[in-house]
Amino acid sequence: MAEHFPDESAYVEVTSDRGITFVEWDRESDRLARALLEAGVAKGDRVAVYLPAEEPLEWIVAYAAVHKAGAVAVPTNTRLAPRELEYVLHHSEAVAAFCGTTTTATLQQARPRLPLLRWVATTVAAPPTDFVSWANASAPDGGPVEVSVAEDDMADIMYTSGTTGRPKGVVVRHRDVATIPNGLPRWSGDGWLHASPLFTFAGIASVYNPMKLGMTGLYLPRFDAGIWLEQVERRRPAAVFLVPAMAQLLLVHPRFEPADLTSIQMVTLGSAPLAPETFRRLREKMPTAWVSNNWGMTEAGSAYCVLPPDEAARRIGSVGKPVPPVTFRIADDDGRDLSAGEIGELLVSNPGKEREYFNDPEATAETWRDGWLHTGDLARLDEDGYLYIVGRKKDVIIRGGNNIHAGDVESVLMEHPEVQEAAVAGIPHPVLGEDVAAWVVPRLGTTLDADGLRAFLAERLSDYKIPRQITFVDELPRNATGKVLKHVLSAGSETT
Repeated sequence: MAEHFPDESAYVEVTSDRGITFVEWDRESDRLARALLEAGVAKGDRVAVYLPAEEPLEWIVAYAAVHKAGAVAVPTNTRLAPRELEYVLHHSEAVAAFCGTTTTATLQQARPRLPLLRWVATTVAAPPTDFVSWANASAPDGGPVEVSVAEDDMADIMYTSGTTGRPKGVVVRHRDVATIPNGLPRWSGDGWLHASPLFTFAGIASVYNPMKLGMTGLYLPRFDAGIWLEQVERRRPAAVFLVPAMAQLLLVHPRFEPADLTSIQMVTLGSAPLAPETFRRLREKMPTAWVSNNWGMTEAGSAYCVLPPDEAARRIGSVGKPVPPVTFRIADDDGRDLSAGEIGELLVSNPGKEREYFNDPEATAETWRDGWLHTGDLARLDEDGYLYIVGRKKDVIIRGGNNIHAGDVESVLMEHPEVQEAAVAGIPHPVLGEDVAAWVVPRLGTTLDADGLRAFLAERLSDYKIPRQITFVDELPRNATGKVLKHVLSAGSETT
């Protein structure tokens, strides 16, 4: 891209209007790759990319530099506490790191307990002792850098954010790092707008994929529905990526209905289950766009689904069919295949591109069995092989012997016109074992009450599925990828 489109805009941070061209991206990543090599970083060494969301241009430069040096990128969650950061860098055996204005202090605090971490570059103008200045890390000129790597060499270690427990490092090898193959695209200059943290699976997909489609990456560091709508009207992007939480915030924003979103040709949603009502309203607002609710997970790598536009209207809630050679199965707890329409665990086969957990053979053996990735997602396949995600296995509430899928209750809650967001989880019950609880974010200016909400649910759900505990909250706690932290909500809750 630097050779054929050197001066085209490769990436833009939309709130500040800071941008980078392809030739600038190429030269600056060469410079930092030389810095890594000069610091003794060897092929296969792990390098943390721990830069804040407000510095996306530095982030993508550092990420490219790590790969040019033949090293392994460790995209690192910027919301980690020092103790959590220590765990990730210690577990990955990182020898070097890039950090920024708001992450340097945390890394400085953790560094004395990370003996393997011998080189750190920071964008801070006056770096701490033993940190290297980003600007002076290496000489600006010295030619291109490209350390040869093989298909089976590691490219990244992606630490899953998870909702409970310690994160696991998913090994990404060069043979399965790319969703879209390399090649010279037809340059359109259209924009691809997203706001996912770059250290996540969704964020990483938005680093190189826009340019592979001949597009400019447009990045919003902190999602704000009003700013997002302003940027769409100003920059006229052709493609956008949203997580369901972002979509729900857009739908309730007062500027959503009058906003001009006609430039958008493709809306990709992912990272969490999507309520059918949210999907329906997005399609109504953008009737000419391809609105696609996708499924993916870090462990599955390049396995993904496609939902053709002409199927979206009649398969509301589906995330599509897998793209060959990927295949799906729905199985019960004993591993037996279930029939069309039955809910069970989604198993995924991605021949030749299987992943594993770094330095964790036990977790790897538990998750990948007989060539199948056990996703932990509850799902069903229809008669034509289209996939519908219901929720997570742990989201099954067993109330007095009745199995209740939290996602089913959440979807109906989201149909209520005064509900902005909702989460459902099981809480301990001394007799029933578990009971159903809901946490609801009402829309501003409404007078929603628990009894009225239960009456609404009673017209649409079996009585045993109706939450007996309904709590109204200002917002739902989420991790960096937008997944609701249900264990935070349900901690300490109990019914009698």
